[in-house]
Amino acid sequence: MTQPAVAIVGAGRMGQGLGLALDRAGWQVRLLARSRHPVVPPLVLHTGPRAEATLGADLVLLAVPDDAIPSLAAELALQGGIGAAQVVLHLSGLLDRRALGALLPTGAALGSFHPLQTVADPAAAPERLAGAYAGIEGDERAVAAGERLAGAMGMLAIRLSSEGKAAYHAGAVMAANYTVALAGVAERLAVAGGVPAEVADRLYLPLIRGAAGNLDLGPAAALTGPIRRGDVRTVEAHLAALESEDRELYRLLGLAALRLARQGGLDPAAADRVEAVLGETFPPSHPYR
Repeated sequence: MTQPAVAIVGAGRMGQGLGLALDRAGWQVRLLARSRHPVVPPLVLHTGPRAEATLGADLVLLAVPDDAIPSLAAELALQGGIGAAQVVLHLSGLLDRRALGALLPTGAALGSFHPLQTVADPAAAPERLAGAYAGIEGDERAVAAGERLAGAMGMLAIRLSSEGKAAYHAGAVMAANYTVALAGVAERLAVAGGVPAEVADRLYLPLIRGAAGNLDLGPAAALTGPIRRGDVRTVEAHLAALESEDRELYRLLGLAALRLARQGGLDPAAADRVEAVLGETFPPSHPYR
């Protein structure tokens, strides 16, 4: 059985990563970009007119920044690069099919395919993407194509509504980007506590990996530490040791952790004592109170 032909517009890390994963699955991959990029073999970069390369593809993936998606869709429509038999999916986690509105007159199926995985090294993408989720949204033909695309790479497809994408994507940012940001905060606090900088940048990595591994049990069961134990004195000592901005961050995250601790069975009286310490700077109407 002949595998589909896919044109990927955009030769960044995710574009190349998807191309490599699909090439490994036997798909015919064309990687397109306006300018020369170093690409990982066996991918070959095409820098000619986009419309010529996209028109013969069964599936067109727009692997470009969010702000560039509407203008790229308009360019492909103007140049006649998309036909009614094709499916066009962009990779934004936030935007929905409406970002491809310029292509509506073509009759093509329109939607979005968001790989819920980070790709820092395109060469490692086939392994990184396998087993990860892909958020899929669009009209029915586009969703079906997205599910086939996910299956070819060993990904798990989940259907999203247009209205729910912003909350879904905010969750992705919390899980990935803010984990990295918190690791940066932790490193800075370690240095402030006297840990040598050359050690601090690696100090918490085993702890982070261990916590992430525990998440197979679910967040409430995975939570450990002083808030889960109801250790008020430890929480008070932490707050006293932190400067104002870090203290507020600790309080807010602590209240989020306390929700999980309550779900996990922390004694209500102990939880109330922790909440009294953590919630001092938050008004009664605050969502984490």
